[in-house]
Amino acid sequence: MKVLVAIGSSVMESRLTIGQLAKSTETKAVTIRYYERAGLMSPATRTAGGYRLYTARERDRLIFIKHARQLGLSLEDVKALLGLADDEEAPCDRVDEIIHVQLARVRERLKHLRQLEQELDRLERCCHGDKIADCQIIESLSRAHGP
Repeated sequence: MKVLVAIGSSVMESRLTIGQLAKSTETKAVTIRYYERAGLMSPATRTAGGYRLYTARERDRLIFIKHARQLGLSLEDVKALLGLADDEEAPCDRVDEIIHVQLARVRERLKHLRQLEQELDRLERCCHGDKIADCQIIESLSRAHGP
């Protein structure tokens, strides 16, 4: 998607400042600069005064990065996906692999979170004392438990 602005008889692509880009993507400016340093985004063009300027293409790339990060993908995975997205002729088996591995990680975390939930539920149910001296939670936390 191109955002175009007519200037005189010529047409040039609209540019966003880092503040405008941050606001339009709900991303902090410091995060945008970090993604540039990490190589996920190309360095922005600069005005004569040194201000960064971004295009709609860079905004779309930032949205891609943000969505991938929300899915819990590592910066390395995001970088790999961006490289694949930049080559429309590349086979998508690497994309499938990245997503498959991330899904396995999420399922493993969910398993551990369910175990954590069960243990916290057990602890919550075990305490019926009015004083710390009678607190079964404190006593239970003081004992060694298996992983």
